[in-house]
Amino acid sequence: MNRSETHIVTEFVLLGFPGCWEIQIFLFSLFLVVYALTLVGNGAIICAVKWDPRLYTPMYFLLGNFAFLEIWYVSSTVPNMLVNILSKTKAISFSGCFLQFYFFFSLGTAECLFLAVMAYDRYQAICHPLHYPIIMTRRLCGMLVSLCWLIGFLGYPIPIFFISQLPFCGPNIIDHFLCDMDPLMALSCAPAPITEFIFYTQSSLVLFFTLMYILRSYTLLLRAVFQIPSTAGRRKAFSTCGSHLTVVSLFYGTVMVMYVSPTYGISALMQKILTLVYSIMTPLLNPLIYSLRNKDMKLALRNVLFGRRISQNS
Repeated sequence: MNRSETHIVTEFVLLGFPGCWEIQIFLFSLFLVVYALTLVGNGAIICAVKWDPRLYTPMYFLLGNFAFLEIWYVSSTVPNMLVNILSKTKAISFSGCFLQFYFFFSLGTAECLFLAVMAYDRYQAICHPLHYPIIMTRRLCGMLVSLCWLIGFLGYPIPIFFISQLPFCGPNIIDHFLCDMDPLMALSCAPAPITEFIFYTQSSLVLFFTLMYILRSYTLLLRAVFQIPSTAGRRKAFSTCGSHLTVVSLFYGTVMVMYVSPTYGISALMQKILTLVYSIMTPLLNPLIYSLRNKDMKLALRNVLFGRRISQNS
């Protein structure tokens, strides 16, 4: 059969989360609040980094760009999910599905790279404090941020294009709240082992190498921290690094379960929950994790949220 005869699917149906209308309204309200808090929290970090001179350092420059990435990452899934919850048909167009697929994986790859770059920054700051201002210049930080975006968005157009060219002749029901690799490949009428192998190899290599680099950086970093003579110095080093490690553990832990370990024994509901953790909960917790354990960031956020009122009353 040629492609014109088999490629009859023009849209997909995203089942999302099951439940009666009351449950759907509750989920809509919950995800809407989470989305709003994520936008406000990460937006506040961006404003604090931009407006507070005390945060004009490489670490906060990277953190501001990471917050900007988190806004786009959560926006690749949540708005469509909110519309889908209230929709009776729960349909997404063929092109819209693969566009979401592309942005979701591209932004996820960029997040892995950002976490590795932030680990490199902390390693240089603690292990080579005297050379840190010379190494982590504004120009180098800009280049590293640009590479994260470029590699993330240039790595997936070709494999996702070939996946979109596979014959989809029905059914078109995806038991998920977003267009992901496994559900799409399960709906294809023709096997594509080479394309599937390339896609998963590429994703696994990104996860593996960035995680190995982060673990290596923090192994060397912790060795240097334990050599700091003052207790206050060790506490400050652990505080700045602990927040980053928390984000890394939360993000990589769930992503590795989904895309590296076999998912055949995991129920569809559990896959949705795991996807929620790294795609929605991590961007939500990012501002809390970085601000609650960082004195400078807390002061900057306080000035961003209440500074104008204070300046008007003074």
